Amino acid sequence: MNTKDFPLVSVLIPAYNHENYIQETIESIINQTYPNIELIILDDGSKDKTWEKITELKQKCKNRFVKSHFETKQNEGTCITLNKLLKLSSGEFVYIIASDDLAKPQAIEKEVKFLQNNPDYALAIGDNEYVDSMGKQIFRTQKAFTSNIKNAKYKTVKEFLSSKLKIDFLSDDFGSYKTLYKENYIPNGYLIRKNIFETIGNFTKNAPLEDFWLMLQISKYKKMKFIDEILFSYRIHDTNTIGNSTRMRELTTQTRNYEQKLLEKYLTNHKNDELLKIYNEGICYYQTGIPNILMLYKYQKINTRTLKVEIFNKTIYSKNKLF
Repeated sequence: MNTKDFPLVSVLIPAYNHENYIQETIESIINQTYPNIELIILDDGSKDKTWEKITELKQKCKNRFVKSHFETKQNEGTCITLNKLLKLSSGEFVYIIASDDLAKPQAIEKEVKFLQNNPDYALAIGDNEYVDSMGKQIFRTQKAFTSNIKNAKYKTVKEFLSSKLKIDFLSDDFGSYKTLYKENYIPNGYLIRKNIFETIGNFTKNAPLEDFWLMLQISKYKKMKFIDEILFSYRIHDTNTIGNSTRMRELTTQTRNYEQKLLEKYLTNHKNDELLKIYNEGICYYQTGIPNILMLYKYQKINTRTLKVEIFNKTIYSKNKLF
């Protein structure tokens, strides 16, 4: 088959201060078995040699991809960079990868195949392994990482998150709004139908955890599929946000608070009892931090319809609905 017989995939790389990793990331896309790819990289004002490392591979990328576009700009942050990448892309599907991570050779091919055959789905994703700064596979212990598999408690992202959050990655609930609202568990290395952005809109600074925001929006309209094999390498190093749990909690709270506003707007135009319940519980639980009777009473005074809040499968209060 001719390359053009395959749907075009736009691989988008927002790059920032990853001089030690960016070439490995690009090489992992060059090595994809899927033929019809355009590669678009925006360097977000890196202060190290990231841009120089990118341009060193310019000719190699020109030879491999149907189109390649490299650009550097002043630092504007991830949200603006992602929006610019999307605007530059022309593929039917988009594959977003950070400038320090790695895609397995068959990742895009397998994810495209699934989405082509399943139009009700907007996203396909495989499992992630962990790698260190040198690209060597590592594993999770209870609270840290180890290179010794004998000491491993979790070998992959799926193993860790399914245990932590009690999520069945192979069930129909994978990627549902009700399972995502508490915490984002979608691994990295996902392929998305680009036209979903026509429905959900652009990334925003109001939701600083871009992946979390994106998954919540997609889950309101389409399904997601987990492919049960390792298709991605997630790199762990000193500058990962994952290593700063306090910062992650702050970003999660900010993103979820903004999502409350988006969900309220969504529910004015869509009848969805399950999401309405989540909206009500979200105001009382996530914004106050604990299921506090006094706070529930505060909220019920300013609204008029019946609210039934269930936490830990027990009804603790029933009065006025928060909507």
